[in-house]
This record gives sequence, structure tokens and C-alpha cells, in this order.
Amino acid sequence: MIDLNTIWFLLIGVLIIGYAILDGFDLGVGVIQLFTKDENERRININAVGPVWDGNEVWLLTGGGALFAAFPIVYATVFSGFYLAFMLLLLFLIFRAVSFEFRKFSETPAEKKRWDMAFALGSTVPALLYGVAIGNLMRGLPVKFVDGKIVSDITFLGLLNPFALLIGLTGFAMFVMHGAIYLTMKTTDQHQERMIKWANNSWIVFVSLYVISTVVSLFVAKYLFDGILKNPLFWILFLLLLGSMIYIPVGLKSRKFGWSFFASSAMITSVIGLLAVSLYPRLVPSSINLDEFSLTVYNASSTQYTLQTMLIIALIGMPIVIGYTIYIYRVFKGKVIITQDSY
Repeated sequence: MIDLNTIWFLLIGVLIIGYAILDGFDLGVGVIQLFTKDENERRININAVGPVWDGNEVWLLTGGGALFAAFPIVYATVFSGFYLAFMLLLLFLIFRAVSFEFRKFSETPAEKKRWDMAFALGSTVPALLYGVAIGNLMRGLPVKFVDGKIVSDITFLGLLNPFALLIGLTGFAMFVMHGAIYLTMKTTDQHQERMIKWANNSWIVFVSLYVISTVVSLFVAKYLFDGILKNPLFWILFLLLLGSMIYIPVGLKSRKFGWSFFASSAMITSVIGLLAVSLYPRLVPSSINLDEFSLTVYNASSTQYTLQTMLIIALIGMPIVIGYTIYIYRVFKGKVIITQDSY
């Protein structure tokens, strides 16, 4: 019999990976914009992501919808517990969204700088908060069953614990590196050279933080490593992670920027994949009692009929999203060319 619960776990994982790769470089470019002083370079940065950012966020919306349909208990628990954090996240994403159009029609340099700041902060805060959310899931959330109902004691300040912030900074460095590598493909001359430097420096920061995070996880979230060495998927993803990490600086040095971006995408895939392998079958580990109160793909899922129906819809919809994404990137490939209609 087909395990629909596991299939939906994998599908949601694919959507999260797709979002992290595509909107990840958008967020990274936004962070870099915060430190870019030259007006022409700022304009190139924002136009590098301007044609694709809204399509990239479709993956986030699709992932949220898939989580609601397949695992509604997880959706309700996480979104209610992270309510203030998610509202803050949405606020900054809205600022980022409107910054593109408002910058385009701004008439003075001061106004353009204000909307550049909105774009930058609207990318910087989400880039950090995504990792903080993942860090809290890794650490475990204070959820339990009481009379057959889920009860959680999640507070906003409780989410800002040292381990979650460490994971947040790790993810932040990863997005910055990914964004800088993306810009190496879209820029030229001195601008490109600066992006190469950004990519190399953020690679060093990410690798250092990832190693530290892994060591700390051995103490804070030890359950993630239980039996992991016996899982062949772990070794496949680990080798992919190791190979992509090693190639990135090599590719940048040899100026093979397209392959460097591919390696960065593979690295993001392997990082998220390794976490998924470690978590499965858990979706929301309980910090109160890991074995009894954790939400899993089985005790927090919709009915089998719902999972089957939604799978049919997903098999129709996902190829459309993938096809649309490929088409847009083919249309807007190549270096950024500033025109009168640019942002």
C-alpha cells in the first residue's frame, strides 16, 4: 500500500527546498542591498530579482497550502504558536513587495533610498526569521496532548533562544552567499568582482556556522542523530553537501558562476534534506515528551481520502508551477540591462 503520509512529507519538503533556492537568493540580494552605496549598483541588484521575485514566492504559498491540506494539526499548532513571529515576517515581506514599484516611481534620490531600505530590511528580517523558526523546530516545541487535544505553550520571547538564533544566523549566511552567487551571474566588471568577494566571505561564515550548529545540535537536539548513520539517504545527502560546499569557492575562482549557483542550490537542497531525514517521521518534535507528544506524519495528518485527493491536485499543479518557473528564468536570463522601464 502507498504511504500517502510519507509522500506528502516529501512533497512539502520539495516545496520548501524550491522556495529556499528561489526566494533564498532574493533575500540574499536584499541583504547585500543594505550595504550597497552606488546608485547604479543598487538599481542593478533590485532589477536582478525584480522580474522573478513574485514567482519565487509562489513556492512559499504552495508550501503553506500543502501543509494545511495534508497536516492541518501541524499547520494550526505552528501558525498559532508562531503567530507574532509570522505577523512580523509578513509585515516585512509586504514592505519588500511594494518597494519594487514604489522605488520605480520615486522622483528623488532620497525617496529611492527609502524604498531601497524597505527592500533591504524586507529581505534581511525574513532571512533571519526563517532560520529561527527552523531552529525552534529542531530544538523541539512545548506541545503536548491533553484529553486528546493539542496544547502548546509557545511564546514569542521563547522562540528567541540562543540555539534558534544560531540556526537563524546560519541560514542568514547561507542566503547571503546564495544571493551573492546569483548576482555574479547578473553583473559585470567591478560590481561582479565585489559580488565574488561577498560570495567567498559569506561562504566562509556559513561553513563555520554550519559546523558550529552541527556540534551544538549534538547536545541540544541529540535525537536528530539517532540511527542517522545507518540511513543510506543520509550518506547520499551528506556527500552532496560536502561536494557542493567544496566546489563553490573553486567555481567562483574559475569564474564558472552558473555552476557555482548550481552548487549553492545543491548545498541548500542537501542541508534541508539532511534535516528532513533526521526529523522523519516527526513534523513538530515535542520538547516536553519527544516520543509521546510529538506531531508526526501519521498522528497529525488529514484523512487518507483527503491525502489521495490532494495528491491528484498536486500532481497536476506542481508541473505547472515548475514549468512557469523554468519559462520565466529562460526569458530573463543573462546580465541585467538597465532601461527606461527598469525599477
